[in-house]
Amino acid sequence: GSADGTLKVWDREAVREVRTLARHEHWVNALAVTPDGRYAISDSLDRTLKVWELETGRETRTLAGHADWVLAVAVTPDGRYVISASDDRTLKVWELETGREVRTLAGHESGVSAVAVTPDGRHAISGSYDRTLKVWELETGQELATAALEGGLGCITVAPDGVTILAGDGAGNVYCLRYVGGNKQTTR
Repeated sequence: GSADGTLKVWDREAVREVRTLARHEHWVNALAVTPDGRYAISDSLDRTLKVWELETGRETRTLAGHADWVLAVAVTPDGRYVISASDDRTLKVWELETGREVRTLAGHESGVSAVAVTPDGRHAISGSYDRTLKVWELETGQELATAALEGGLGCITVAPDGVTILAGDGAGNVYCLRYVGGNKQTTR
């Protein structure tokens, strides 16, 4: 993230800055890039997400609808949807092409600080300061499972197998969970 509300695009081979993208009014927390590499989505404490065309640096749209800071963002593997996580205790599913809010996923009791999408694009996994990890069906918005953990979660990723979920909390714990058809197994 960036405290000055900007994003930097770098040429990694030349190790030089290509451009600065500056439109957020507050700290930038997280970024996601579409699978085709055409767009970057940034989220911010200004309660918005911005969609950027990476080739030109042009902002194509702003996604607004959260009532508090936006803390995490993920993109579905097909690049059609953006999922945002917010301190307002919700996740929002956005259609990337139009910027339309598709649905709100509500169920956490505290800010949602992390989000990931399964490789098949069917499920979102969210982590919250309320010490829970939730599995959501993106098509319906239904909450499928909840795992109670020891600390507020700060990061989540899903392994390529689509069932292994790794999550980290503020106390330094890393959890390994397996989600298989509604059943969860937890190790730490």
